[in-house]
This record gives sequence, C-alpha cells and structure tokens, in this order.
Amino acid sequence: MKFIEEQLKKVGQLFEKGKPLEKLYPLYEALDTFLLTPGKTAPKAPFVRDAADLKRVMSFVVLALVPATLFGIYNTGYQIELAKGLAHSFWGAMAAGAWKVIPIIVVSYAAGGLWEVLFAVTRKHEINEGFLVTGILFALTLPPTIPLWQVAVGISFGVVFGKEIFGGTGMNVFNPALVARAFLFFAYPAQISGSTAWVAVDGYTRATPLAVAAAAPKGTSVVQALADAGYNFNNMFYGFIPGSIGETSALACLVGLAFLLVTRVASWRVVVSCVLGLLAMSGIFYFLKGTDRLAFFALPPYWHLVMGGFAFGAVFMATDPVSAAATNTGRWIYGFLIGVLTVLIRVVNPAYPEGTMLAILFMNAFAPLIDYFVVENHIKRRVRVKS
Repeated sequence: MKFIEEQLKKVGQLFEKGKPLEKLYPLYEALDTFLLTPGKTAPKAPFVRDAADLKRVMSFVVLALVPATLFGIYNTGYQIELAKGLAHSFWGAMAAGAWKVIPIIVVSYAAGGLWEVLFAVTRKHEINEGFLVTGILFALTLPPTIPLWQVAVGISFGVVFGKEIFGGTGMNVFNPALVARAFLFFAYPAQISGSTAWVAVDGYTRATPLAVAAAAPKGTSVVQALADAGYNFNNMFYGFIPGSIGETSALACLVGLAFLLVTRVASWRVVVSCVLGLLAMSGIFYFLKGTDRLAFFALPPYWHLVMGGFAFGAVFMATDPVSAAATNTGRWIYGFLIGVLTVLIRVVNPAYPEGTMLAILFMNAFAPLIDYFVVENHIKRRVRVKS
C-alpha cells in the first residue's frame, strides 16, 4: 500500500496546477481517492471524523448489488436455456448470461462515465462518486435484449438531465438511474416492455408475472392464471423468471439489504414503510375483490412483494439518500406512499402493470415538500412547548 501511495504521488505531480495534465486532474483524483483514503481535511465546519467517506459509502452500495448482479447474469442464461430447450448447466447459464449482461454494464459505465468526466473537467471539480452506483443500477433495471446504443442514450439522459443539470451529485431531485430508465421506457417502449423483451432469444416470447396478472379476465383466479403461466410464489421469490436483469430475485435483494443495513448505508425506515404501504394498499384491493372486479384485486397482498421490481426498487432506489426524504418522520411517509402508489399503478392502470419506477420518481419530487412540513411541524411544536 505504501508503494502505491508513493507512485500515485509521483504521478500526481503531472496533474498539479500549471502542469501539462492540469485539466485532467479530476481523473487522477478519482483514482487516488478510490484506492486510498483521502488525506485532506475540511477547511471549515462541520467536521466529521469517520473512515467511511462518500466513495466508501458508494462502494458499499456497489458491493450490496453484487448478489443481484450475479443472479441476474445466471438467470438470463437460465432463461436462454429454457427457451432453447437446452439441458441446464450452471456454468453454461453463467456464460450465456454474461455474454448478454456484461456488455450492457460496460456500456452503461462507459457512456455515463464519459459525461461524468466531461462535466468534472468543465466545472473543475472532482468526479462524482455517485456514478459508481448509478451506472450499475441503471444496467440492472434493463431487459437483457436491450440494444446497446439505447443503453448509451438512456444513461446519457439520466446523467445529464437527471443529475448534472441540477448541479451534480447531491443536487439532483430525482434518482438518475430511474430517470434514465423512465426515458427509455417512454422513448423506446417496444424494446423495454412487452413479452419479447425479457428473454434474450430471438423469436421467443413469454409474459412476465405482472403482465399475466394484469391480463387475467374479471371473475377468474389470478393465482391460477399465474400458475398456468408457470409462475408461483417460490420461483418469483428466488427469481427464476423472466424480467429485468437485476430485479427478478427478491432473495438477492434481501441479501443486499442486509449488507446495507449492517453498514448503515440504507435507511431501514424507508424500506419498512415501502413494504407497509404496499401491503396496506394491496390489502384494501384484496378486501374489495369480487367477480365484477379486476382479477388483479384478488392477488394475495404478500405476492406483490416478490413481483416486478418492487424489492429492487425499495432496497436500492427508494433509499437513495439524495433523492429520498431526509427526516425520519419524512422517510416513513415517503416510503409508505411509494408502496401505495406502486400497487395503485399496478392494479388500476391497464396500460402499465409495473408501478415501482413511477412511484419512486413521483415521491422523489415530493420528498423535499414532505421534509419541509415535517420540519415546520417540529418548529411549531417546540414554540408551543416554550410558550
């Protein structure tokens, strides 16, 4: 480690002010602080003594995403094997999945990273660490059939219009990865939705569980419709179903959540309140079920937890510390409404069976307002106590 530190110092002299590579200092700074803990101190208050700086926190999130990423690679290959009627092979599935997924991740990081460097050099500030998370999050929300040029266009839109236009990391109102995903969904819906987008085999179609539930006729059993399509609670929980690369396995998301909670990176209040909101709203629909209602009403509430991208969104998207509510009370409200809106969009909206993405983006917009009223209420309460 001492050797690395000495070599970085020698190389760093070329990037100092007045030196030939001065304009590229953000690139050197990114490598230096990624490998080593920064030796700089804050020039003014507030002062925080902690080994976990922003880069370390973002690295923790990337590590938490490893289970979902690895399972996404495996499941993509597994779905290819099923579609082609091949005998199952673990390493064969991993190889086939990697051939589809790794290029998507590489393009996401490369295209988005280019914009990060461009803005850092132009504005003369450090390269924002948040892209370590944004680049992988965006890739994992995509189907394995997505064209690579659309990956580049989507992440470019998310970084520029979802973050940099607001001033960079810490200033953005919306989660940049979700902004990128929403842009692709509305700009190129044929490539990111429908029964042909989820299994990376040409000519093979299979509806996702949410699509099956949404299409079930009135008066029929939605659970039976799912069973007829080959879906049950267990395979949706484990993730052996078609879907976005990193979103199919609720189990992988729970493993990542455990790591984030142990390292205190994610807010457990947001995750718990998302679950409570989803169960409350789906419970209301379940109570109102009947032969004259949509079949989706009769889906048992706990099934919603393992369907679509809810687990992935609640764990990795809703907990984004920049775009989420900052107060503890606000986090309860923010998460609860995400859960409620997710079910409302899933069940009632006939054109869009998945609601997690839109629910989180919608609540991102209201998070500052929620915090404002929470703080105002605390101030008024303290004034009453003093008087």
